[in-house]
Amino acid sequence: MSESVTANQSASPLSADSDDDRSVKLSCKGLWKIFGDDADEAREFLERYGGRPSSEALDKAGLTPAVRDASLDVHDGEIFVIMGLSGSGKSTIIRCLSLLLQPTVGELVFEGQDLLACSRKELIDIRRHKMGMVFQHFALLPHLTVLGNVTFPLEIQGVDRATREQRAMEVIELVGLGGRELDFPRALSGGQQQRVGIARSLASEPELWFLDEPFSALDPLIRREMQDEFLRLQRLLHKSIVFITHDFDEAIRLADRIAIMNQGEIVQVGTPEDLVVRPATPYVEEFTRNVARSKVLSARSIMTAPVDGTDYGGEVKPGDRISSFAGDLVASGKPFVVVNRRGTRIGQVDREAVIAILAESA
Repeated sequence: MSESVTANQSASPLSADSDDDRSVKLSCKGLWKIFGDDADEAREFLERYGGRPSSEALDKAGLTPAVRDASLDVHDGEIFVIMGLSGSGKSTIIRCLSLLLQPTVGELVFEGQDLLACSRKELIDIRRHKMGMVFQHFALLPHLTVLGNVTFPLEIQGVDRATREQRAMEVIELVGLGGRELDFPRALSGGQQQRVGIARSLASEPELWFLDEPFSALDPLIRREMQDEFLRLQRLLHKSIVFITHDFDEAIRLADRIAIMNQGEIVQVGTPEDLVVRPATPYVEEFTRNVARSKVLSARSIMTAPVDGTDYGGEVKPGDRISSFAGDLVASGKPFVVVNRRGTRIGQVDREAVIAILAESA
């Protein structure tokens, strides 16, 4: 993994702002997933090369690395997005993090517990009670109603019928499907079916939520609605989330931080603003080239020192995206003051700076 990842993480606003006191919910270090004929052979191969074999050595050994030396931390209550192009390794890494796939080597720690040292029984218990997952394809059971699909994981856990149905009805209401609990999946639209999948994953009240391109099969309008629903749920539930997508617009709308993958490697981790303003590699720069900067840049990035006696047209927070207040600021014809959490004026955003960003985005 490149040294730029560590440097970027230390410079990230996550460590500078309100999120610096978040504990680490999930952590992986030096994680590899190699596909080949023999898992033991792959581990021995990595040991021979000190955990850093070249692509040529891997090819010569007939081994296919889907995840290469990946390290990341997911913080408590954070939406951590992993993204990359097709074949970058993003779906493989989420399956390793959720232990749907066994990593070849590396460390994987959840709430301070080494998952790779757990017994099979312990892993089953963790995955049933503390982890939830939503897939790209809804994977609903067609012979069960909405209620039956949502109660299914609780039934596997051995929860009594009254309790599991009460819990299921709570999450069915939460995702906006109240009144549809007796419908079968075939009677629901694609967006409604995805809501059932989300409700099912939330029924066991997971502490860590994995979502693998959950909205990519939906049409653009429904996809936007589901993103809104996802953000609403997160404001209510404050889950620790690992979210996979290949869509950068979706990533910047949802993410606290983003990891970009290329050929199995994590090439940079940072806030959306980090990746656009401070790309660590030419690949990241090219990946983010066409992003509308007004959707990514915050008031903090363009503010100047406040001037006493200025007649301000409004106020914004340091982390507010330019796109969220640009229209009001330009219409007012006056600068906006930037105010931090303590109510202190720390800067001002001028009309000319905003117009310049909007012109660049256009």
